[in-house]
Amino acid sequence: MTVNALRSHLAEFGIIVAKGIGHVSDLLQLAETDARLPSVANAAVKALAHQIDAIDQSLDDLEKEIANAHSRSEISQLLVEIPGVGKLTATVISASMPDPNVFRSGRDFAAWLGLTPRQNSSGGKPSLGAITKQGNQYIRKLLVLAGTSLLNVVGKRKGVLRDWIVGLLAKKPARLVTVAIANKLARIIWAMMKTGESFRTEMFMKA
Repeated sequence: MTVNALRSHLAEFGIIVAKGIGHVSDLLQLAETDARLPSVANAAVKALAHQIDAIDQSLDDLEKEIANAHSRSEISQLLVEIPGVGKLTATVISASMPDPNVFRSGRDFAAWLGLTPRQNSSGGKPSLGAITKQGNQYIRKLLVLAGTSLLNVVGKRKGVLRDWIVGLLAKKPARLVTVAIANKLARIIWAMMKTGESFRTEMFMKA
């Protein structure tokens, strides 16, 4: 948001660069040397630049904290082996659920995250609806993002997890498949925490 504010502010004076966060430094350099920029506008640019630097520093500090927490947790180091699960997701889960025995099964863990379909019934016939979205919203969001990352590379992978995803894509839209993958990942996470076993790489490996 801050970068967008900086871009729109300078665009009014015809100072623009290519899209992408990597070009912000180029934009600031142009602003510093462009004589068309009034002093008041230049002061606003410096304030935004200072805010961007502060955000960058805060993010760097946070990444170091996450890396430290990850290095101290055996569970986190185990979970990061799962495709799509990075250090952030692994550390959050290991901190939020240190004891997998709290849940009877992987399905219960997925239900706790709100990733299981809501059960409805009509005329005595049960049917499955949308996910409940109950429980830990943050972890659910991280696992859905993990599901999205798997979906983006599924064409370059092989294994039973890849075949399962491809089978779902043949029947359901990608948006629903992403949530189904998140559910599957939740069950895998619970099983690995329960048994201490490593992720079976042959399930989703490079083709």
